[in-house]
Amino acid sequence: MTQVLNSLIGSPSYKIPLWKRTMDIVASSILILMLLPLFIVIAILIKLESRGPVTYNAKRVGQGYRVFNFYKFRSMRPNSDQLLSKLKHMNQYNQTSQVAETTDPQYNGGTLLLQDDGFICEGEYMQEQAQKNRNTFLKVENDPRITRVGKFIRNTSIDELPQLFNVLFGDMSLVGNRPLPVYEAEKLTKDEWVERFSAPAGITGLWQVTERGKTGVSEDSRKRLDIEYAKRYNLWLDLWILFRTPLAAIQKTQV
Repeated sequence: MTQVLNSLIGSPSYKIPLWKRTMDIVASSILILMLLPLFIVIAILIKLESRGPVTYNAKRVGQGYRVFNFYKFRSMRPNSDQLLSKLKHMNQYNQTSQVAETTDPQYNGGTLLLQDDGFICEGEYMQEQAQKNRNTFLKVENDPRITRVGKFIRNTSIDELPQLFNVLFGDMSLVGNRPLPVYEAEKLTKDEWVERFSAPAGITGLWQVTERGKTGVSEDSRKRLDIEYAKRYNLWLDLWILFRTPLAAIQKTQV
């Protein structure tokens, strides 16, 4: 994994094109000035409902596996990250990428494989790998960690607005593939998934305007949409995604 990351980080091929960067600077500057009153109102509502910071700042992995500080309005209760392990059984992606049971014929092989700590049955090894690699993404319906204000700003995508500063600073673009938490990105260093990181990280993207808010969406489907955008993004595709974003922003499900 280290060799893969070192070969990708800082690669000159992973730069935001000039046309895209120019559009990002102009649009994000105008939007920040226009939305400043809304920012103030949302900040007051968040502080009135629960203690804690107004924004949620976390490390995210973007284009070329570059790690940066990612900004959102806080929509969850303080210390919500500590509850994450208790909610993994509610992950919607579990329902679409189930690990095969030990009774599945593909796990009944009797071949022994040599590992660092001894021998392991081939069938058992395959099952362990499937368990380890599944569910890169986490999505929970009716997440109990979310506050009342948080539900509103999430369903209207207002919580994403502070990312306009990420766009202005050059960490992200208006349109791209969503930046991932480090623990998710480290699972996508295989050759088949690396290409999704060749595109800029974005506030909105192809996945958001086609699949967001739907139940039963597989994790592989999301990855492949990210790769599709990375392969063919251009000015006209970005404009099409931006045009469709307002409709996709209003979610029908609590996710």
